[in-house]
Amino acid sequence: MNQHTDKKGLEGLIAATYTPLNRDHGINTKAIDPMVEHLLQNEISGLYTCGSTGEGMSLSSEERKEIAEAYVLAAAKRVPVIVQIGHNSIIEARQLAEHAQTIGADMISATCPSYFKVDSVSSLVDCMAEIASCAPKLPFYYYHIPALTGSKVEVLEFLKRASDRIPNLAGVKYTDTKLHEFQECLELENGRFDVLWGCDEMLLGALAIGAHGAIGSTYNISPLPYHQIITAFFEGNLHEARRLQSLMVKMIRTLSQYPFHSAMKAVLAMQGFDMGSCRLPQGKLSEKQITTLRSELKAMGFFEWSQSGKLEFSQ
Repeated sequence: MNQHTDKKGLEGLIAATYTPLNRDHGINTKAIDPMVEHLLQNEISGLYTCGSTGEGMSLSSEERKEIAEAYVLAAAKRVPVIVQIGHNSIIEARQLAEHAQTIGADMISATCPSYFKVDSVSSLVDCMAEIASCAPKLPFYYYHIPALTGSKVEVLEFLKRASDRIPNLAGVKYTDTKLHEFQECLELENGRFDVLWGCDEMLLGALAIGAHGAIGSTYNISPLPYHQIITAFFEGNLHEARRLQSLMVKMIRTLSQYPFHSAMKAVLAMQGFDMGSCRLPQGKLSEKQITTLRSELKAMGFFEWSQSGKLEFSQ
């Protein structure tokens, strides 16, 4: 995306990274370096750690700090690392924010508390201001994912009211399907905020609205087709862009037949990156499920087009 826009902020495909676990379900930071090198070789332009994909809410704060630091060290400033520090405890979130700034993370991001629901714009602003203030040198991104947090607060109103309270507010990680709201946020105050798309299966629609950056889970396992969706779109080859997006929808639908992130970790293992299983309540796939998933992916040609060479444009 970055070669097609002069928009400031994060651009291109940003991988929502996985947290590698050992067989005893402890974290395994040794698996992070090879995963980061693989992502960078595939032109991933940023890393988003300890979010939904990274099981941040299933990790202890100390584990989250260790994972964040490992990704920062592995990236070595070659691409930005965004650390997700949202927590049901604002105190814990503040400490995670301070830690992210200390270890040299490039940005921070936070979900809103979700056990006791945020029920108003003013409450959301209060929560995010408390957290962001603990890392004043880092750009802050509100992580909007209502399907998991239960927040019904309109993001546009949050941005309008939060800018005066949160000096380091940079934008939003927008993980919802309301393209019209996403567009309004992008266009607010002549594009003041960096609004990043978060639904992989709708990347093409987001590009049409004006997206310049996207954060997603499946960019870990299949970055090439997504890069080609972007290229086809900007070259005006909409037929090819739609074909490739349809292929990604099929892939995601296949993965979604299983506990999604457990399936994603199984696919990463198939590709040579052992990330272990997920923490409960997500768990791991059975051997039968893994065999079936492998067969379903093989039938659609996944193992050829996800890693080995460029997909040729159809005529």
